[in-house]
Formats: sequence, C-alpha cells, structure tokens
Amino acid sequence: MVHIANILLPDFPLLLAPMEDVSDPPFRFVCKQNGADLMYSEFISSEGLIRDAIKSKQKLDFAEFERPFGIQIFGGDEEAMALSARIVDTVQPDLVDINFGCPVKKVVSKGAGAAVLKDVNAMVRLTAAVVKSTSLPVTVKTRLGWDDNSKNIEEVAERLQDVGIKALTIHGRTRAQLYKGEADWTLIAAVKNNPRIQIPIFGNGDIDSPQKALDYKNRFGVDGVMIGRAAIGYPWIFREIKHYLQTGQILPLPSIEERVEVCRTHARKSVEWKGEILGILEMRRHYSNYLKGLPHVKEFRTRLVTVKTLAEVDEILNEVKEKFAGIVLEREVIPLSEDQLPACAC
Repeated sequence: MVHIANILLPDFPLLLAPMEDVSDPPFRFVCKQNGADLMYSEFISSEGLIRDAIKSKQKLDFAEFERPFGIQIFGGDEEAMALSARIVDTVQPDLVDINFGCPVKKVVSKGAGAAVLKDVNAMVRLTAAVVKSTSLPVTVKTRLGWDDNSKNIEEVAERLQDVGIKALTIHGRTRAQLYKGEADWTLIAAVKNNPRIQIPIFGNGDIDSPQKALDYKNRFGVDGVMIGRAAIGYPWIFREIKHYLQTGQILPLPSIEERVEVCRTHARKSVEWKGEILGILEMRRHYSNYLKGLPHVKEFRTRLVTVKTLAEVDEILNEVKEKFAGIVLEREVIPLSEDQLPACAC
C-alpha cells in the first residue's frame, strides 16, 4: 500500500492529473469507473476562491464515490493561499494539492504555478502557509525546474518535505519545455532514491500505454504515476495499465459499443452538471479520441462538434454504433491535436 498521511492507496496507484477545462466531474466519473485511484479537481485560483468567483467555487464540487479526492489550488500570495486552503477545508476533500507546475503565461505572469520554480524560498513559504492553514494532508505537483539551467527539483523535494507535504508529483519537464520534447524521468528517480525523502513520489509525463507504465515503474522506482493527456477521450488507459501490471497481458481495445456507451455517459454527465448548452460545447474536445481509429469517421465527428442538444448527440452515437458494429480496432497512439489539449495539464 502507498500512504499519503492517513490516505491508503493500492500498490503503484494511478493518479488522474488535474487538467484545466478537462478534469471536471463528468470526466472524472468515467475515469473512476475505469480504475483511477486518486483524482483531483481542475486547478483553482486562490484569488478566485477568496473573491467567491463562480467558476472557482464550482470547481470545488465532487461526489463521495470519487474519494480519495484532492482539490488543487494555485497562487503566489501566502495570505491568499492560506485562506483558500481554509475554504477548501470546508468541503472536506481528502487532501489539498498545490500547483507549482502550470506553465501557461496567464498563470506564470501572476507569479503562480511554475513561476514559483524561480524562487524556491517563495515556494517553501507558500507551501508552509497552506500546511499551517488546513487539517488536511497537503501535497504538491511541480516540474523539474524553470529551465535547463535551473533543474532544482532535488532541493525542492527536500525542502517541501521539511515543511510538511505528504506526497510530491513531478512532471518530467521544465517550464521552458511546456509540453514539448520527451519527459526526463531521471531526476524524478533521483528524488525517489534520495534517502532523505520519505514521502511518496509520483511521476508524470508521457505515460500513454501499459508497457510504458511498467517500464517506468521498473526503471525509475516511483511510487505511482499520474496520467493526464492520455486519458482524454480514453479513460480505459487506467484499467489497461492495471491489468498489464497484474498479468503481463494487454487487454483488447474497448469495443465500438463500449466506446459509444462511455462517450454517451460522459455527455450525459456533462449536461447534468453544466446544463445542455455548456455541457455539449465542452464535450467536443473528447469525441475524436472516443472514436479514434474508426475508418471514415470524420463525418460523424464533424456532426458531433456542431450539434447543440443531447438528443442529437445520442442520435449520432447510435448511428456510429450501428455503422461500425463488429469492427475490431488496432492499437495506436496518436498525439492529441491542439484543440484537444487541456488549457493546462500541469
């Protein structure tokens, strides 16, 4: 078992990354059904929570079946971070996670997210403020460093552990890399192998297949992995990895019927949570991956991203299920296009 304070997770847990405009309750629902062990909210602005911003408050929503569940906050002001942690306390998730990894300009320009990697002392002060302000376990998600000349993750890990964090997730890229190039897990392994480090270390970046999950588990010795972009439109990644770790066998790809029904469930949950207009609009980023690999499916994808009601989505999905019934898909990994990428998967 892996322990985050009093939270018990299975050996080598699979974490669903907090992704802006993706990791909402409907998406988390289908990922939990397929084996995600620990999930997080979308990242939430500490300033937004304090101002009672509607969007920030809505991101606090979670259901009991999602537990263990973490709410992730970000910000660059100690007082605001401390106060937002106390607000998070009131909805009683299982942990509070601090985002020190988001590389997008609108976050970094406010001295938050990955910007804090340029000032480890500030990172420590912000973390200590949150730890002191909540009764919940505090964890951190961050990157290797700001750029290739400042990969300070080993120092960061020790100092954050010293002020009380209970787990650390490391994305194997610098802020300067954004999401480009291959994630470097060697420094993640260095943190895990540091005898001073006693908290769980989770790795993140480029896990997109069961084989890679096992390879990285064996090569880098991390306590678990966090999966982000590979789960968009493909929540089966969690069950496939678990099955492979347990048996060494690759599960068959989900059938057309299963793809359609999970996509339908996701769409219905999206409408239930956000209303029909916004729920249908925000589902559009998921359809391509749910239908990936189907021959001549462009017509259906085009229709799905233009319709405006759940009834129309259901009708098109029924057509897809009927037209492609019995087709056996081959496994392939196709990078997400720009319009499918989360605003921040950090």
